[in-house]
Amino acid sequence: MHDLVATVPNPCNEPVLGYAPNSPERASLQAALEEMAGETIEIPCIIGGERVETGNTVDVVMPHAHGSVLAKLHLGGEREIERSIAAAADARRDWESMRWESRVAVLLRAAELAAGIRRMTLNAATMLGQSKTCQQAEIDSACEMIDFWRFNAKFAEQLYSQQPESAAGVWNALELRPLEGFVLAITPFNFTAIGGNLPTAPAVMGNTVLWKPAQNQALAAYYTYLVLEEAGIPPGVINFIPSSGRQLAAQSFAHRDFAGIHFTGSTPVFQSFWKLAADNIANYKSYPRLVGETGGKDFIIAHPSADDDELVTAIVRGAFEYQGQKCSAASRVYLPQSTWDRVRDRLADTVSSITMGDIADFGNFMGAVINRSAFDDHHGAIEAARSASGVEIVVGGETDASSGYFVRPTVLRCDDPHYDTMERELFGPVLSLHVYPDKSFDEMLEVVDQTSPYALTGAVFARDRVAINKAMVALRHSAGNFYINDKPTGAVVGQQPFGGARASGTNDKAGSPMNLLRWTSARTIKENLAPDRDYRYPYLG
Repeated sequence: MHDLVATVPNPCNEPVLGYAPNSPERASLQAALEEMAGETIEIPCIIGGERVETGNTVDVVMPHAHGSVLAKLHLGGEREIERSIAAAADARRDWESMRWESRVAVLLRAAELAAGIRRMTLNAATMLGQSKTCQQAEIDSACEMIDFWRFNAKFAEQLYSQQPESAAGVWNALELRPLEGFVLAITPFNFTAIGGNLPTAPAVMGNTVLWKPAQNQALAAYYTYLVLEEAGIPPGVINFIPSSGRQLAAQSFAHRDFAGIHFTGSTPVFQSFWKLAADNIANYKSYPRLVGETGGKDFIIAHPSADDDELVTAIVRGAFEYQGQKCSAASRVYLPQSTWDRVRDRLADTVSSITMGDIADFGNFMGAVINRSAFDDHHGAIEAARSASGVEIVVGGETDASSGYFVRPTVLRCDDPHYDTMERELFGPVLSLHVYPDKSFDEMLEVVDQTSPYALTGAVFARDRVAINKAMVALRHSAGNFYINDKPTGAVVGQQPFGGARASGTNDKAGSPMNLLRWTSARTIKENLAPDRDYRYPYLG
């Protein structure tokens, strides 16, 4: 591999399987679900390639059947965290000195495993552990994760190949070094693909990583790690360390070799990391990279010219797929009065027809919210709305946590565009909607922009191109991913790099070269091919 200029295969987005009745993929997935639901496994920490069972365990359960235990998750403590940092340091020299083609090959091999023999394992773990339907699991734990690995391999090649110009007698080069230390990756419960991307994006650029998955996503995260291990990731390059996030952050941020964090989670937690970094700034070997994608209060605004059918479909899918537990999910909608008069009943009837229950039943469109805490938040918001002045529960409003954490998809019509649920992120199947006078579209654009501190995703629906242009200008800084006549969810790797600004994060765009570049530290190299032999310049005569 040393005497060639390698070219990574051109990636294309992984096709989404349909799981139609009597299809081979449906039968294969159902078999995987049955097998996985019938067992309880041990999930250890994996430090330097070694399985470590600490004995301090928590149950990983099915959110839609919370009495069913899928795994016993061993939590790492202070000693395991220190061991992980040491293992990352031990692995770093060999990994960063390995040619980039070899690091990329691990991702490409992992992608093939995820696309083939490990696909149903990853999907079944995501369905059972995170209460995703087969459709939502397929686009996440299969397609998006495969896309991340394939496209990041190509993006790495592109970045390494970008070289400066050289003048006569000079050879200039630009080296992208990994960061000098370890990277901490903290991943959320809602996307298995994020769990697969956040530790591997820094790793493919030569960094070594501590990976803390969310406890509620630990089952699929563990199987993701096993895929990477099978693909040849060396011991210690990615250390799998389920633990207390607070303790892990405190130890990592206090370490001299802390080089950065790759994070997806809540805004308050990410803000606390900036404070930790500031408190320890004088101790670091290098200034750390803080890369995060956090909250969202994502919007849909419709112009009177919007198509009713397209709008209703986008609202339902954008708000209620995966129980609204996407950072991109539509949670606030602004409709003109004339549109509302036409679509109200249609929207209510459509939402009331949504099927919800066990995700192993392929007839269900929704599963359960992730845990009791989330259920309580949604239940509380609905009950507060029930007694609030100027708020109408248009459809939904029922909750039931007896066997699973189920919240019926709910639409609240709010007279006040600044009512609590129009502004506060709930992260669940509760959609808040405000109806405005048809002639007030321009004013509502200003309301949309100023209502939320977040700026992640948003959409405008209109056939009138002037209205679309107005929205694009007025909402330029309101969303990092902006959609025209489409729901504000479903960004595709390689097509719509994902991330937001303001309180939604650092907008480093997962699924693009911009993100990979954050895990490098450039070195400029100049070789003088014809050095001068006299210190005197011509002007000296």
